[in-house]
Amino acid sequence: MLRFKSLGSGSSGNATLVEAQSGAHTTRLLIDCGLRLRDLEARLIEAGTCAEDLDAIFITHEHGDHIGCARSFIKRYSTPLWMSQGTWLAVSDGGAWTPYQHLLNVARDSSAIELGDLQAMPFTVPHDAREPLQLRCTDGHRHLGVITDLGHVSSHVVASLQGCHALLLEANHDPDLLQASGYPVFLKQRVSGPWGHLANHAAADLLARVKHDQLSCVLAAHLSERNNTPELARTSLCEAMGCSPLDIDVADPLTGSDWLVV
Repeated sequence: MLRFKSLGSGSSGNATLVEAQSGAHTTRLLIDCGLRLRDLEARLIEAGTCAEDLDAIFITHEHGDHIGCARSFIKRYSTPLWMSQGTWLAVSDGGAWTPYQHLLNVARDSSAIELGDLQAMPFTVPHDAREPLQLRCTDGHRHLGVITDLGHVSSHVVASLQGCHALLLEANHDPDLLQASGYPVFLKQRVSGPWGHLANHAAADLLARVKHDQLSCVLAAHLSERNNTPELARTSLCEAMGCSPLDIDVADPLTGSDWLVV
């Protein structure tokens, strides 16, 4: 069985737990570490596991709401860490990460990561980071696509998500709310630009391009607390899916989501 749970999703911090269960054995991957250490430890316990049980951590990119407590976490727990070479170079300036380089594994676009009963396939996305990657995860039977922090939908992103049975999908902002917000002009341009974040309608367009009869679970994620609402995100995505808004789950910025089975 493949399942996933957001532990928090938004500018205040991102972390997603993915589990592949086979018999009595469970493989656990944490995608991003954007929370405070004590909060992450507590949310893992609330999810029915603990920090020591993680098989690996995958960092999508170097922005603080994604890498957060990663260095403190691996210092305490010696958990194997995956990130792109570009992300490593972005965070390792100054030498603070050097003592933990032995825990680092370099992730590359379209090069599979094998973790027990779980396979994770990184793919590049257009975002204003050094070498950002997102993930497609599978237990060999079901497929989960995790896709946030991208400014536009590339053909590579669409190809990477084909055939997924579940998606954790960024629906960051409503363009009208963003333009009416108190954000400075440069920040509005960054968020809405081709290397920023997906608007609701862009997320819906991506969903329409990858949906199929076996896509049964969509979790809207990385919603802006100022420039979006769960209702607006649900409305856009359910139109693309042809479903009721109640069929679209939304990750809370602070508490994440319930467990969702792929």
